[in-house]
This record gives sequence, structure tokens and C-alpha cells, in this order.
Amino acid sequence: MEYMQAPATSSQGNILCCTCGIPIPPNPANMCVSCLRTTVDISEGIPKQVNLHFCKQCERYLQPPASWVQCALESRELIPSLLCSIYIQTYTLVDGSLACPVQVMNGAILQQVFVVEFVIQGQMCDDCHRVEAKDFWNSVVQVRQKTSHKKTFYYLEQLILKHKLHQNALNIKEIHEGIDFYYATKQHAQKMVDFLQCTVPCRSKTSQRLISHDIHSNTFNYKSTYSIEIVPVCKDNVVCLSPRLAQSLGNMGQVCVCARVTSTIHLIDPNTLQIAEVDGGTYWRNPFNSLVSPRQLEEFIVMDTDIIRNQKLGAGAGIRSNKHTLAEVWVQKTSEMDTAQQYHCRTHLGHLLNIGDLVQGFDFANSNVNDEFLNKMSPSHIPDVVLIKKSYNRSKRVKRRNWKLKEMDKDREGMAPEDERESEGWICSISRQYQDFLEDLEEDEALRKNVNIFRDASKIPVESDTDDEGAPRISLMEMLEDLSLTDATGGEGADMLTE
Repeated sequence: MEYMQAPATSSQGNILCCTCGIPIPPNPANMCVSCLRTTVDISEGIPKQVNLHFCKQCERYLQPPASWVQCALESRELIPSLLCSIYIQTYTLVDGSLACPVQVMNGAILQQVFVVEFVIQGQMCDDCHRVEAKDFWNSVVQVRQKTSHKKTFYYLEQLILKHKLHQNALNIKEIHEGIDFYYATKQHAQKMVDFLQCTVPCRSKTSQRLISHDIHSNTFNYKSTYSIEIVPVCKDNVVCLSPRLAQSLGNMGQVCVCARVTSTIHLIDPNTLQIAEVDGGTYWRNPFNSLVSPRQLEEFIVMDTDIIRNQKLGAGAGIRSNKHTLAEVWVQKTSEMDTAQQYHCRTHLGHLLNIGDLVQGFDFANSNVNDEFLNKMSPSHIPDVVLIKKSYNRSKRVKRRNWKLKEMDKDREGMAPEDERESEGWICSISRQYQDFLEDLEEDEALRKNVNIFRDASKIPVESDTDDEGAPRISLMEMLEDLSLTDATGGEGADMLTE
């Protein structure tokens, strides 16, 4: 303990200590430092051991009375929480250091250094309590899509992670046909609904259920449910438009290929390269379904190809794609190589296909498709084969992929079948669908612009630009162009590549 002498305004003589009688400079207590130390204990009443509450789930500290702050140990941000935990009522703190000058005894300013031990105890905060309860939710957003695969949900998951809309969710539960988001407030759920309506073509429906009612204060407690239905059309789907819709889109062909699904459905006519976009409102007024699922695609080998140049669209036609090349190709199924059966068709993949390449497509000539609009079409207008995308060696592409994506923490309870064999098949199917989505990101620059991609430290970067089959290989440097590339720790791509 030491006495902090106030600045002297004039020359004064010494006085005698009222206790021991030794000469000292004048002070308000008229006592020397030794006598003050034995007489007054300014730390009396201040607890020497205090409990500091810490939430292990969100890693935040309790700042009394009811606020939780996130800060690191031994940081400046933690000091206010520590001082608030010490209930000092009879003294006045002069500065914010842990060795605090305190005013006592007739205004004399004394400073005493003493140790306060803080014991960290675990206590769950209110927000984490709601998360762990899982049933404590006010609103739920149910997102559904009636398809056999989850490509749209993989893309939607990356957009949600990028905009951090999953942070306010109490629980995220994955089911077979979609995903459910549980929220504590209706405002958070409405924010998710608005985001989905701006991101994917969909329609929404809202319902409420009364939980409780206070007749005295006339207050009601509701649980709200938002049902979001995404259009059942995904990338690489073959669709058949209604004649009315095809005419409104610039007299394009009824049989089209879905090139991409963003906030609208991007369609391309493989016979003319005419492209069109269908928004959610237009789709629900003129609905159409996918004619083929990914499992029904067959593998063909290109026997011959002929590029069609300078073909002009008819009067009243829409826009023609500049990213594709129209070609006539002769293909043969890889399962019918012992026969002489070949198929002739037009395709929008002329810029990718060469003789001997493998390509995936749908065989209309030997398939029985039950569709309202396709059955009414003239057989001469229905192509024998519609080619969807070029086929590459999947194992080599997976091995050379040096990037990865983040995933949301989802509850997958009840997703896998109980039977062991069915469970293994389900896991393989989910893994194959996810790899297809990663390949779509590699091939579509416009699609991966909206996705945060992270470096995979377990993979060694490759140097060549193409693989053994001539397929373009996407490296980290190429993805820096028009792409938000971040490290797994949250750093920006420029910092990540500085080594």
C-alpha cells in the first residue's frame, strides 16, 4: 500500500503521525503509510475469489447482469466482464486497471494491490439453451423439391453459408425431399423466406398454429410454418414445354435442356441453340416436368461430328447462345458396340465433342416417356437422342481436385435406411450426387461465382491445365478470377496464396 500525495500548492512543513509520531508530510489522514496499512484495509468487502461463467457452446463470457460477450482470455475486452463480477459498492474506482486506487478516510487516496482469483465455471447461455432444446422454436421454414437428387440443395447450401443465414437457426434438419430451418423469432424465418425467393424459383405458403392465449392481456402465442416449394427442374434435365409457353419464349422447340438453375430456369434448345429464362411465376402458370432423371442417362460414344455454321433463327425467335456450338453428330451406345446401330441428332455440345469422346444422353427412340406435352408432339419433331454433357474419368478428376466446400451442421437423423445394404446404396448415391455438383462447379464459371471455395490442404496442387482426356482442369489460380476464394480459416484468397 502506498499513499498518493496530492500536488502541493505551497511550501508546508512536516507534521507528526497521529499514531506513531514520526514526522511525515501533511495528508488528509494525518497518518504515515505504515500506520495506514495496519489500520485500514481498502480491500475489505471485495471478494477475493469470483466465479466467471463461460458458455462452452458459443465460447462467450457472462457480463453481469445478463449480457454475454465473446472475447479471448487475458484480453482487454475481458476486463470489463471481470470488474463487473466484483461487486464494489463502498469505494470508487479511479482507473480501469486491476490495481485500483480507492478513495477512503476523509478523501485520502490510497492504492492497494491485491489478488482476485477468477474461477471459470461452465454455464449455458440462453441462446444455446434454445438450440439444445430443439423443440423451442417459434417459426420453421420447410424447403422442398420433388426430385430424385439434391443438386439444387447443394447449391442452396453454399449460398446460405456465404450470406451466413444459417447462424440464426436453432436447428437444421435434413429430410428426404428437402430441409427444415427452425428459428426462435418470426423475423429470422421471414428473412430466410425472402432470401429463398430471390435465389431460386419457388413459391411459398404460410400457416400459423395457436399455442397459447392470455385472456387478461389479450396476447397470443403462435408457431408459424413457411412452406417453400422449389421448381422440380435441375441442371441437365430434359424438359418438354407446353406449346403456349414455347411460343411465348420466342417460338423455341418444346424439347429443351436445362442448362442452369439460379433465380430463373435457364433453358437451351439443342436443335437451334436458342436460349430462354423461365422465372418462378411463369413456371407455376405453365408447369412442366423433367422427362429423365440422372439415373436414366445412358453413355454414348461419338462416331462422327459435323459443325453447323451460320444458321439463322426464324422470324420472331429469341436469343441464340454464344457459348455453345451447334453440331450434327452420329453416336452409338457403349452397351451396343457389338451392333451397327447408330443414332443421329443435333446437339449444343459441338464445341466439346470430338470423334471417340464419351457423352451422356437420353434415348427417346427406345424409351417410353409419359408426359402430357410430349405425347401430343409429332414424332418427327421428337429427337432420337438428346445429348446432355460430355463424360470424363470421374476418379481422375476427384483425385486432382485441390479445393473443397464447407457444409452446414445438419441433423440427418432418420435419413439413412435401416437395412444395411440399402444404407450402403444410399450413402453411395449421396456421394455420387455431391461429386456431380462439384463437377458442375468446375465446368460452369457463372455457377461458381456465387460460391465460396476453400483450399484443400490434403491435396497437392497440380500444374498442368488439362487432364489426360483433354478436359479443362480448374485450379485455385483460375478460380481467383471473378470468384470469392477464401481459406478454411476465414482468410481471403490473396493471403492464402502468399507462401
